[in-house]
Amino acid sequence: MRHSWPRTGLVALAAILAAGTLAGTAGTGGWLIPQAEAQSKLQSLIERLRGNTLPKGIAQSNGRIEGQEIDVSSKYPGRLASVDVKEGDTVEAGQVLARVDDREYRAQLLGAQAQVLRAESALSEADAQIAQRDSDRQLAQASFDRIDALFKKGHATAQMRDEAQNKLNVANAAYQAMVAARAQAESSIKAAEADVSRLNAIIEDMVLVAPRRGRVQYELARAGEVVGAGTRVLTLLDLSDISMSIYLPAKDVAGIAIGDEARIILDPIPDYVIPATVTFVSGEAQFTPKTVETKDEREKLMFRVKLQIPRALVQKYESQVKVGVRGVGFVRTSVDADWPDSLKVNVPQ
Repeated sequence: MRHSWPRTGLVALAAILAAGTLAGTAGTGGWLIPQAEAQSKLQSLIERLRGNTLPKGIAQSNGRIEGQEIDVSSKYPGRLASVDVKEGDTVEAGQVLARVDDREYRAQLLGAQAQVLRAESALSEADAQIAQRDSDRQLAQASFDRIDALFKKGHATAQMRDEAQNKLNVANAAYQAMVAARAQAESSIKAAEADVSRLNAIIEDMVLVAPRRGRVQYELARAGEVVGAGTRVLTLLDLSDISMSIYLPAKDVAGIAIGDEARIILDPIPDYVIPATVTFVSGEAQFTPKTVETKDEREKLMFRVKLQIPRALVQKYESQVKVGVRGVGFVRTSVDADWPDSLKVNVPQ
């Protein structure tokens, strides 16, 4: 819990009281207080000043600022040709972050493009052959029709008719063969074009770009290093998704509504109250993380509650956004509860 008194004031007061206690203990004519008792009273006073009670219908829990991290990985193996950003840089969606050497794939692309040209040439040749074979077929058909008519009138022998029939059959077979060759050429063109598209996609993926606006958190590989498929090169912090996860017992979670208002106070800036929204409540109980301060709290089964900070506010102060900062989250466990003055929204102007 937090009190409206600044933390620096509490620290100063503690120092003054501690100094007074030590002075009283060392004095010969003053009242004496055992050191252990003095420390206990001092701690109790500080806790009272911080305010250990909240209005009914409001719950609190420790937490830390979290951000969604995005791993930018190489889809294909290769040597990193360049890394164009450094840790701490803010990048826009689509911005080039790094490049993987693509010379091998570009060479394969040239071969695939040449295969397309060969297949297109084969298609043109097949079209010309089809036209020729179709002319031969028509001529054979006409010759057969004349000899067949003469044969029926008794002016041609059966051998002459059979020879004409055979030539017609050969012409038809040659025509069908060229039709099949044309179909094969078309298929070869599609296969070669598909290979070209595949290689173009690979070359495009060799350029690593930012999937969304964010900040470079980690540079995990350097230019010149050989990376494997799926190797992480950079990690981005999504500046549009900053939140705090807190853990509350079932008795408090039961009254929390998705979309309800929440408040966050961070340890480094205790004078400011940051607005937030409840965007998630865990569907099942779980142990609180080890970062919770006391052993008793860690032994309790709690429910995770996510407090989302508004994107507009994050964007306004994105240069100051840092994950891992500790603080306290406050939620309403009753829709009728009002925020006290000490938890009214107060952000830097």
